[in-house]
Amino acid sequence: MTRHEQKEDEVRRMLETPHPQVPGDLAAQAVERGTRLLRRDRAVRRTLWALLAAAVVVFVVWASVVRPWEVPPAGTTPPLEGW
Repeated sequence: MTRHEQKEDEVRRMLETPHPQVPGDLAAQAVERGTRLLRRDRAVRRTLWALLAAAVVVFVVWASVVRPWEVPPAGTTPPLEGW
């Protein structure tokens, strides 16, 4: 008997057993859970977008104050020559 045939036999045995009882309000519970998950996902997504926007604002404020693109002033003055 091949492995494929063994799996087929196992599936047939599983399908021949009595099926468990399904709760009558299973669909309502599934809808409620799905709604709850969608609401949570939406809240998480909005929170992440708000954090991203706050990070952009903080970066822009920091960059405008520190101005990292400018060359820092020299610590010493260059020697005076040619006077």
